[in-house]
Amino acid sequence: MTPETVITQGRDALQLALMLAAPLLLTSLAVGVIVGIFQAATQINEMTLSFIPKLVAMAAVLVFTGPWMLRLLMEFTQRLFENIPNLIG
Repeated sequence: MTPETVITQGRDALQLALMLAAPLLLTSLAVGVIVGIFQAATQINEMTLSFIPKLVAMAAVLVFTGPWMLRLLMEFTQRLFENIPNLIG
């Protein structure tokens, strides 16, 4: 196994992790900003107010993007297993 293959596999794994985490993180960020603006406008200083909207929004995003995420993860794993002989020898 050459250093180039290790770097390539590591880069692919990091790209996959970023692609899988991006929808959830961006949703959480957007909902957090919206709730923060709402709290600032209404002067409600309740720390737990943002928890439920974030949880609901992230669950909805996971329902919609879950099959896509699973497909990406399965394709990466299948590609990795198929390349094991090439990586070893």
